[in-house]
Amino acid sequence: MLLPVIIFVVVVIPLLFVAYRAATRTKAAGEHPVTEDASTVERTEREFAAAEAYQEQWREEEKKHQPDTLL
Repeated sequence: MLLPVIIFVVVVIPLLFVAYRAATRTKAAGEHPVTEDASTVERTEREFAAAEAYQEQWREEEKKHQPDTLL
């Protein structure tokens, strides 16, 4: 009868504490995102523009290869 209580105290409670600490650290990191400088924002905008251009090109290619009949 005493062994389950000892196992609970020695194993489960420290695991719950570690999980709680990890959750609070993750939440704190999410609340304070890293600020971006101008060069990072510009690079991100260029990457998005390149991705959108590629997507448009892909759509045009897909229109050429589509069958004329619907299923």
